[in-house]
Amino acid sequence: MRISRRRHKPEEPKKTFFFNEGIHAPQVLVLNSSGASVGVMNTGEAIRLAREQEMDLVEINPKTEPPVAKIMNFGQYQYQQEKAARIRKAHQHVTKIKNVRMSLRIGANDRDIRKKQALEFLDGGDKVKIDIVLRGREMQQGALAFDAIKKFIAEITETVTIKYDQDVERQGNLITATIFKS
Repeated sequence: MRISRRRHKPEEPKKTFFFNEGIHAPQVLVLNSSGASVGVMNTGEAIRLAREQEMDLVEINPKTEPPVAKIMNFGQYQYQQEKAARIRKAHQHVTKIKNVRMSLRIGANDRDIRKKQALEFLDGGDKVKIDIVLRGREMQQGALAFDAIKKFIAEITETVTIKYDQDVERQGNLITATIFKS
């Protein structure tokens, strides 16, 4: 048996850009450096036209028929694409599920603290999973646990509008519900 010792996430494959002789299509729709259409021409002819202007022929949209290629500086284009990808990555938010664990015998002050935590998580854009663990004789008090979670969610909805990701349900000795801010 082999144990994985990987500490870092595997790198995402880099997007490859085809330019000049790397373009495999026999014909391309050529755009000049300002973005105006030059027309459909043979790839070799388009590369020669780009070299006359001391630029590269870069395939922009390979999925169309014929593929779209633009006359531009390839290094500058590659830099702009990488910069745009870094900006997109910086602005994305990964939604996490945060747990708020309670019990049937929770006091009023502890309940207020859990409510404050849940509101902070919801304001941060995360989902909140509310759990009540039933132990021992509490297993027969499932209805009370359902009521406690519904009451807790009702207190939260006084300040924030929420939606259910998972309605209140029982899973063995655990009563749980998952909510998020709408």
